[in-house]
Amino acid sequence: MGQQQLLLIVLSVIIVGIAVVVGIQMFGASAASSNQEAVINDLTNLAAKAQQYFVKPTSMGGGGNSFVGIAMQDMAPVGSSATSWSTENGAYTISTAGTATAVSLQGVGTYQDKDGNVAQVVMEVQANSISITSIDRVSSGS
Repeated sequence: MGQQQLLLIVLSVIIVGIAVVVGIQMFGASAASSNQEAVINDLTNLAAKAQQYFVKPTSMGGGGNSFVGIAMQDMAPVGSSATSWSTENGAYTISTAGTATAVSLQGVGTYQDKDGNVAQVVMEVQANSISITSIDRVSSGS
């Protein structure tokens, strides 16, 4: 083979290698973002159930216009404990106990990025509003 052909082969291998590395990095970033969005979606569903609890009369098992006494079992499907619920997307807890006007929920994602960090989202639920108070990437602790 001529030098020109060898140079083209080496150059092609380098370009393909770079493309593979960039593709792997893009996949990792996309997977982390996707998991974070799934955690936010699950928390939003829990928040809607918390608002239902708020407006439901106490005689029907609700809060009677209060979040006091709300438990994860009041929001999550069957299989949750009083304090936590888990899905393939993450683990969810009540981060601040319910008061008369609000409750805070926390979700920690399951996808670990290359640094071992996972998504952590805290959501504040009030009678007429739901807001995300923080979105972080924290150490998974494993």
